[in-house]
Amino acid sequence: MIKIVAVGKLKEKALRMQIEEYEKRLRPFTKLEIIEVPDENAPQSNSEAENEIVKDKEGERLLSKIKDGEYVILLDLWGEMIDSIAFAKKLESIQIYQSPNITFVIAGSLGPSKDVVKRADYRWKLSDLTFTHQMTRVLVLEQIYRGYMIQHHNPYHK
Repeated sequence: MIKIVAVGKLKEKALRMQIEEYEKRLRPFTKLEIIEVPDENAPQSNSEAENEIVKDKEGERLLSKIKDGEYVILLDLWGEMIDSIAFAKKLESIQIYQSPNITFVIAGSLGPSKDVVKRADYRWKLSDLTFTHQMTRVLVLEQIYRGYMIQHHNPYHK
């Protein structure tokens, strides 16, 4: 099973439609669950200490949705960047040797709390580019789908 736990609500209709499309495409391969947790107000005027409080509150919400035994992949600017083929192999290896349940965590705009980083089994950096958190959901789903296509030797990857 694949689970995505993300801070904030997805509001853009076009992105929701893309997510629905990948949900449909993933059905033959895995069960998919997407969980949204509320975000905290984080004005630009916040101090560093106030931002840490925001990250901690969001982090507690994220962690409450993760069960023991789930393998956690944190989307993280300081994570490892890998290509799609390596990602497909990683997905397969995790589900065979570590846990059939993989949870992808997308933290809020300030990044993950220390506790969320500590809980992560793997920290994955999608790109050096910056994406909205909503767009990140679509990109993660597309890469998961691409991973399954690679595993099944499907020409989608080309």
